[in-house]
Amino acid sequence: MTPGAANAAPYCLNYRLRDWKKMRFGSELDHIIDTIIFAAGKHQGQVRKDENHSPYITHPIAVAQAIAEIGRVADLLVLKAAILHDTIEDTQTTEEEIRQAFGQDVLEVVLEVTDDKSLEKMERKRLQVTHAAHLSYPARLIKLADKLINCRDILDNPPHEWTLERRRDYLQWGADVIYQIRGTNKGLESAFDLMLSEAEEKLNFRIQPFTSLGQRPWGVDPDNLAHE
Repeated sequence: MTPGAANAAPYCLNYRLRDWKKMRFGSELDHIIDTIIFAAGKHQGQVRKDENHSPYITHPIAVAQAIAEIGRVADLLVLKAAILHDTIEDTQTTEEEIRQAFGQDVLEVVLEVTDDKSLEKMERKRLQVTHAAHLSYPARLIKLADKLINCRDILDNPPHEWTLERRRDYLQWGADVIYQIRGTNKGLESAFDLMLSEAEEKLNFRIQPFTSLGQRPWGVDPDNLAHE
């Protein structure tokens, strides 16, 4: 094994491009690779919150992979936006950089799933729930896959300092967001539901119905969501 090969392994993430059967090899594959290289450079030095401190780039790649393999979506715009979805929010990447490199359509989807970090954390969580129903189809796919990957990580490999209650709350919040975009993609939603069932058993709790949203820290009265 070459030096550093073990550390490079997380980048793979079972990223099997051969499984993306609908993608034409050549120009489309080149676009995906170029997008990964761009995102990897932007996320350079960033790590995930799991105990292994995995390179952050593993997350957007996993989101794109879930869209392609679980959601069976091979749309190039969606996959590129998925790989880039955290660049503006979590790095110094500008909107103009995304526009120049990947086009206005990709930028608009990335912006749809970008949180405003100037807001308090609980307000950002609330806005994700209330705004989810207004997302475009490409943004909904990314939101589904993002929540699937993040919630799976919290279930299987949570940050060391996270309490059981915090993990349960995160999963409940993810379920609240996903409730708002049900009917988008059967494969991703089924995978999310299976993960939730496993979480309920392993963490010994029950996901509460969306009708009780107003009782949660990030919640609002469900009857008022249409006005949000």
